[in-house]
Amino acid sequence: MKSNNKIPMRQCTGCRQMMPKKDLCRVIKTKDGEILLDKTGRLNGRGAYVCKNKECFEKALKTKGLERSLQSDIPLEVISTLKEEFQNLG
Repeated sequence: MKSNNKIPMRQCTGCRQMMPKKDLCRVIKTKDGEILLDKTGRLNGRGAYVCKNKECFEKALKTKGLERSLQSDIPLEVISTLKEEFQNLG
């Protein structure tokens, strides 16, 4: 018998589209207030999901979607670090 497993869906904070979780990149805010790019998708903390393209990431920053989802302001130096990591992601 074949089981019908559900695919976890998440909403991109940039384009606001629902997509499978594995197709999105996760940005988290840890308990210490540190904001990181979660490459594994398993780190503890409050998460926000963004499509893996540069346009969605830029839109999420411009519309403050990431800040709303993480319930925190994001300093400029953290934004530049996230942009750099996001470009290296591939």
